[in-house]
Amino acid sequence: MTTENAKFAAQNLFDVDGWVCVVTGGGTGIGLMIAQAFANNGAKVYITSRRQDVLEKTTKHWGSPLIHPRGKLIPAVCDVTSKDSIRRLVDEIERNESQVDLLVNNAGISKATSDVEKGEQSVNALAEELFNEDPNHWDDIYRTNVIGPFFVSAAFLPLLHAASKKSHHTGSIINISSISGITRNTQHHINYNVSKAATIHLTTLLAQEFRRKAVQVRVNSIAPGIFPSEMTAGGSDEYNKSQLPHGEEFGKKKGIPADRPGREEDVAQAALMLACNQYAYGQTLAIDGGYLLVNG
Repeated sequence: MTTENAKFAAQNLFDVDGWVCVVTGGGTGIGLMIAQAFANNGAKVYITSRRQDVLEKTTKHWGSPLIHPRGKLIPAVCDVTSKDSIRRLVDEIERNESQVDLLVNNAGISKATSDVEKGEQSVNALAEELFNEDPNHWDDIYRTNVIGPFFVSAAFLPLLHAASKKSHHTGSIINISSISGITRNTQHHINYNVSKAATIHLTTLLAQEFRRKAVQVRVNSIAPGIFPSEMTAGGSDEYNKSQLPHGEEFGKKKGIPADRPGREEDVAQAALMLACNQYAYGQTLAIDGGYLLVNG
């Protein structure tokens, strides 16, 4: 009976000891939070970024000491908008690993915002504000937030499939989307919101294609609310961490019932659940402190 009960212990329910993980955009923000969660539980985590200096700083400050002796943070430069760069990343990891248990498509960008409230002034003011947006910004955002995850997922598919064949769990992909892809509010960045809605639908499409018995790779998505990151805070500190205000005033201003931004452990718990729950297919999990409940 004791043995039967052991499967319900948290360390067994969320056991990632010995896993090989890849987290794009893992040098800062939400990517780093997720990377730390897996590395501190015994996974070897490759973190990618276009910026070598960011990766070096992150691995120096957060790569040692880790709670788990087998956990590792390994830096790997990659630009997810370049197929050549993606291929080099896969080749590098393939030289050292026989499988990848988890891919987290986290790398993402946002650009300049639009003052959509000009619509309160006149239709012409709103039309001018929207038409003056730079189409290159739309291209850059879509290339990074949607096309990048598509090609990274395709490139890693054989290594993810290898995990499904060799392990007691399936290889898994978690796309980091956003509540911005769900909410009906533009939040002053229509281009970003459209890209994150596309990321969520990409998750559904890939989940449908990759669930085939010849592939057997699960695909899910996390839609974070407001978490401290370079995108939301405007930068990061000497440890590659970002800070946001806390407290009831922040919650009221942002429309968050939880009265605070997301914490590192909030997104870490979500990632561990989707990675380890073998019954989750094609789901988007919103971790938002109640933002969508209030704002829709």
